[in-house]
Amino acid sequence: MWCAERAGMRVHGTLQARPREVFHEFEAAALLPVPDAYDVPIFRDVKVHRDFHVEVGKALYSVPGAYLGHQLQVRADRDLVKLYHRGRLVKTHPRQPAGGRSTDRDDLPEEKAGYALRDLTRLINTCAGHGSNIGIYAERLLDDPLPWTRMRAVYRLLGLVRRYGATPVDTACSRALDLDVVSVTKIASMLDKATEETLPLLPTGTTPAGRFARQPAEFTTRPASRGTTAQARTTPTAANEGTSPASEGTSPAGGPATTLTLLRDGRPVAVFHATDLTEEEA
Repeated sequence: MWCAERAGMRVHGTLQARPREVFHEFEAAALLPVPDAYDVPIFRDVKVHRDFHVEVGKALYSVPGAYLGHQLQVRADRDLVKLYHRGRLVKTHPRQPAGGRSTDRDDLPEEKAGYALRDLTRLINTCAGHGSNIGIYAERLLDDPLPWTRMRAVYRLLGLVRRYGATPVDTACSRALDLDVVSVTKIASMLDKATEETLPLLPTGTTPAGRFARQPAEFTTRPASRGTTAQARTTPTAANEGTSPASEGTSPAGGPATTLTLLRDGRPVAVFHATDLTEEEA
């Protein structure tokens, strides 16, 4: 603010003009647009796992089968993920968000398909050894055109068995199969919250009662006694001091005066004086 409002508006000794006005008139139009923030790439070493994928930024990328078990060098920027083996580029993928996957079908060699499928069978049998529902759930997880790309999900399921035990995981898998939910993340959430044996609550479609609704019994009243009409007056002072039950006296006009006391739970709460009523109304 000081540069723009004060120093920028003072006449410069050399220019004999105000710097702010000179900038807007001659220099602002000659400036280039501000470039985007520099995209800092990620460099790291990764290992090709048995599912022919590497993990970069919590996403999976396929690698040709010839590099199974090898260490690769990764350069990942905002748009591309490039995989190198000893300085030579072997694979390029579009960058995926966390949890995403980029798989090329040609990366799995034909001669390795049998070994991959054999590993899948072994995984299913291992899961079935912990529980029948776990085995069925593993089969559902691997029900994919590229089943070897789903092996990590089955490994995670086995990790839940080691952490929580076979019985809770089998129960959670049974519940998930009943609801047709195939997701290891959902299984982990059920086990973490210990809700694997809880039936899901279905909406009833009923409207809840009003928050401040009163019970019907609160509106039941006793019939008013004869002589107490809407013309009766309430005397708060007498109610605060306490009043005896109904008594009779003499009104200023010389007629009979009737005093009625309203009791609640055995204690007076209001007093009514019928002194203004005529004899016919009384």
